[in-house]
Formats: sequence, structure tokens, C-alpha cells
Amino acid sequence: MRGVLKETAAYNHDSMRGLVLAGGKGSRLRPFTYSGAKQLVPIANTPVLHFPVRQLVEAGITEIGIIVGDTGQQIREAMGDGPGFGARFTFIPQPEPLGIAHAVAIARPFLGEEPFILYLGDNVLSGGIVGFVERFRGSNAAAAVILRQVADPRAFGVAEMEGGRLARVVEKPSIPPSDLAVIGVYAFRGAVFDVIDRQSPSPRGELEIADSINGLLAAGRPVDVSLTGEYWIDTGKMEDMLHANQVILDSMPGQIECGARLVDSEVEGAVSIGAGAEVDGCRLVGPLVIGAGARLRGCRIGPYVAIGARCELTEVAIRNSIVMEDSIIAACPEIADSMIGRNVRVAGAPAGARLTLGDHSRVEAAE
Repeated sequence: MRGVLKETAAYNHDSMRGLVLAGGKGSRLRPFTYSGAKQLVPIANTPVLHFPVRQLVEAGITEIGIIVGDTGQQIREAMGDGPGFGARFTFIPQPEPLGIAHAVAIARPFLGEEPFILYLGDNVLSGGIVGFVERFRGSNAAAAVILRQVADPRAFGVAEMEGGRLARVVEKPSIPPSDLAVIGVYAFRGAVFDVIDRQSPSPRGELEIADSINGLLAAGRPVDVSLTGEYWIDTGKMEDMLHANQVILDSMPGQIECGARLVDSEVEGAVSIGAGAEVDGCRLVGPLVIGAGARLRGCRIGPYVAIGARCELTEVAIRNSIVMEDSIIAACPEIADSMIGRNVRVAGAPAGARLTLGDHSRVEAAE
């Protein structure tokens, strides 16, 4: 579905800015978001927020605004000012979560008159956005969206197409006009601000980005459309996180960093082990990643497991799970399909345990 626009009178905008939304409360990811930002929950030991930021930089966009809410200070501390990513960050507070279009409106002083890429900070899109950005740079479109076929489009903004062009976006329809979801990566030029200025809140009290796109279409402004077959997921629920963890781990080559120690251990498949980690008497079945400074003894790990930095696991079997930093797990014959937060202590969980534990939780077998 690429190529729906005639590239006449194209703009010559070499400079673009990025806007990443990281202000949501993450209610669907509780208990992990009771004590932290959902955008900092890790996939394959990498905070979700890193993925959109890295993809923007890869596309040549280094001036990046990050919309933050209640967890803003946490995100600032975790991300820094941007040099570690090859970028420069401007943090923009959104006092209340009043919608994606509202976030765009309050970012107007940062965005100025330059075209910009809007990327939802809890989304993961494989393959990057370089092609999408370059196409928008060379077009005369007022906006651009990426569409992906999904099995159940009712949970998304859905594209209604006419003659290969976008006619409108329908937000979370009970009867979807297509199976094409609008994913969380958008491109806009300054015309969108005039549309947002005239918008009214939706029934849920938010300024919807779908209404902004529809407003541009109603005004006769072209909106470019690209169809992707790449992996994409909105990491809103634990099941989404575990699925994304699988996909990212599948794409990672195995690497044992300098200072990691393996003693009397078996390794099968792609296994990444961070600096200073110690693995003694274990069987590791990739794909999996073990963070720096972790200590594992007598364990069977994998496949599809991410063990965070400085974790300690003793006599544990675990698969298809995420274990975040500084957690200690012992004497668990089988853990599967689990998410375990930071600074958690687990001892003696029964075979077949499926754990969902927020930060600082404690689970011990009854004596």
C-alpha cells in the first residue's frame, strides 16, 4: 500500500524532530507500574522506551521531546539528557493524561514549524522507521501513518480505505471497517496544530489523534499510508511483554562479554551473558540474556528468558519469563510464563509456578 501519493511539489524538509510519549500510567501492566514507569519495564533487559528512541536516532532524528507524566523524574533519571543515545532530549510535562493529540499540542513550542515523528513510548516495531521517515521527508503529505493487519482490530484505531487511500480512522470500532490497525508511529507537519486547536474531547475526555488525522483528511490534506508486515506490539499487558521478549531475543546473537564466567555449564543456542556475571553448574538454552553481575548456580534457564543485572538464582528452572534487576530466586523446580519485578525475593515456589510479582515482593514456601 506504499506509493499512494504522487510526489509532486514535495517539501524539502531535511530537519525533523521526534516526539515520544512516555506519560501514561500503565494500569494494564500493574503491579509493575505501581512503583515505576511502564516505559521502563524491560524487554530482553532493555527498557521499552529505548526502542523508539533508538529508532528515531537511526532515522537521523536527534532532537527528541519526551512527554512525561507522574513518573517524569524516574524517566529523566533513567534516560539522561540524550548523549548516551546520540541525541538531545527535552522533557515536556503533561499534567494530566488528556490524550495523544493533547500531548502534541503542549509540545508545540518544542516542535516549532518542523515536521515531526510521533512515537508512542510503549510500542515496539521491528525493522525500524528509516524508510517511513525518508518517504515522509520527500512527500507533500500533511501526515503519514503505518498500518498493520491484525487478527482483532477492535482494540485499535482502524483504517477505513477507499481506492487505496485512507478515508478515515475509526477508534476502537465494534464493527471494524478493515483489519488494518494504525500503529503507534505517526508523522506530521504543522497543519496538524490547527486541527487540534479546533478539536473537542472525545466521550472519554481526551483529544484523540484519530480525530486529528480525520480533521486533516476532511480539510483535503493528504495523509500518506504505509503497510508493514514487521512485528509490532503495544506492550500494554504482561502477555504482550512476554511475546515481545520472545521476538527481541530471537533477533539477538549470542554474546558472552568480557569478565563473564561459565563454570561446568552447558550452553545451547543464542545466549548473551553480561560482564561480571557468574554461571556455575547450569544448563542455558537460548535464546536468553543474563544481565551484568548476575549469579546463577545449579539452574536450568531458557528458552526465552531475560535475567536482569545483579540477580541471584540458585537451583531454579525457568522458561519464557522476565526477571528484573536485583531479584533473588532459590529452590524453584519450574517457573514459566512469568514476570518478576525488581528486588523481588522468591523461595520454594511449586513446580509449574506462573508468577506475576511487582517490585519488592516476597514469596516463600510455607513450612
